[in-house]
Amino acid sequence: MDFTAIFPFAPEVGYIGLTLVSFFGSLIPFVPLPSFLLLATMSVGDAFDLHLLAIISAVTATAAKVIVFSVSYEGRRIIGKASRKRMRPFERLVKRYGAGAAFFAAATPMPDDLIYVPLGLAKYNPKRFFIATLTGKLVLSYVIVFVSHYMGLSLVEPLLEDVEDVSTIYIGIVIFAAMMTSVVILLLRLDWQRIMGRFAPWTLDENNNDEENSKD
Repeated sequence: MDFTAIFPFAPEVGYIGLTLVSFFGSLIPFVPLPSFLLLATMSVGDAFDLHLLAIISAVTATAAKVIVFSVSYEGRRIIGKASRKRMRPFERLVKRYGAGAAFFAAATPMPDDLIYVPLGLAKYNPKRFFIATLTGKLVLSYVIVFVSHYMGLSLVEPLLEDVEDVSTIYIGIVIFAAMMTSVVILLLRLDWQRIMGRFAPWTLDENNNDEENSKD
């Protein structure tokens, strides 16, 4: 299968299409892959401005992740007290490395909501989250754009040569999203007090909340 078969309409949808796919692909937890593929497809050739592609992808993805972060930020109110108590050590862990963790999650193809949801629950500083996430998304978007433009799709197309039906790819994306959603639910249910007590006992300290930093 030719890689561009996944998005045969890429030239027609243009920047508006990339905006919509990037935003909603990033807003729905754990399914950013379609936006990555569309960005790579549109970066091949000279039909689109490379810098504009990267900026649109980064800004729209960041906007979506800010919504995910904000929902988590406010959503802690609907989480039961028992779950909140179990999660606090993990929240303190990601909060200590908040900006670095947000940047790393944004700058890599990892399922970044695994980091953003706990950061929101921990009420991490929204401004720092935005700056770190936008910076990371810019790095990732530029890497995808320039690699796709100058090297073509030769790095990815061999992985698709045995795929005959494009629907298989989208089914795989849905399955992956479901699996990652299950992981987040598991994170909320784990006894982080016991886990962190072994590897990072400082997270059990109730005075180690850094509330002043979270409100800067």
